[in-house]
Amino acid sequence: MLIMVSFAAEPIIRFGFFTITNSFLDVLLVDTAIIGIIWGFNKKASLIPGAFQNFIEMIVETFYNLTESVAGGERTPAIFSLSLSFFIFILFANWSGLIPGLNSVGFYRNHELVPFLRAGTSDLNVTLALALVSAIATHIYSLKTIGIKSYLGRYFSLNPINLYVGLLELVSEVTKVISLSFRLFGNIFAGEIVLATISTIFAFVFPLPFLLLEIVVGFIQALVFAMLTLAFMAILSAPHQMQAKEVNHA
Repeated sequence: MLIMVSFAAEPIIRFGFFTITNSFLDVLLVDTAIIGIIWGFNKKASLIPGAFQNFIEMIVETFYNLTESVAGGERTPAIFSLSLSFFIFILFANWSGLIPGLNSVGFYRNHELVPFLRAGTSDLNVTLALALVSAIATHIYSLKTIGIKSYLGRYFSLNPINLYVGLLELVSEVTKVISLSFRLFGNIFAGEIVLATISTIFAFVFPLPFLLLEIVVGFIQALVFAMLTLAFMAILSAPHQMQAKEVNHA
């Protein structure tokens, strides 16, 4: 059986103008899984941690220390919470598409199999939404941290040279959104195509190296998205005279 990978997420159910796609269902599943895991972990957390709790605390502490080394001081908690949230969600979304049999359970439409679930990050709508949330949150936090005068001073100035540089920075904010969304989408979508093709030709053993590669790719892409969000927030929330230092550090 040939499994086709559609560029766009396939619709599962339509309610008037609202369409539920297989990637949307995957996002709901990932959100539910993350909330359930966090709830269970908090319920079983103890002052004397076991091996699993130690492992989780080590990861969180490492991420926090990294954020503190980039952002420093009072900005660390806010930037840490957002960047870590991106990392966890994107990691789970990336890996959800690697669950064996996920793309084989569905229904047929026009003689093609439409899976009920599809990795959310293999849908450009999802990755674009994540990039927009990252950009909007970054600018809101920048306004809150440095004030509207310093914020606008980054982009607008009476000095023609500074004004030109500021306008270029405005353009770069748009390209950041495009870069973040397409990088994540392209890597995950390409991985789905590779796995679908290899699994169609070779049913056993041979697809395993590709599956392991996609596990690594999923982790790296989640980390890249989180780290870029961290760096952007640290740079834009720093006073203007600290920008060069923040850029070099990030």
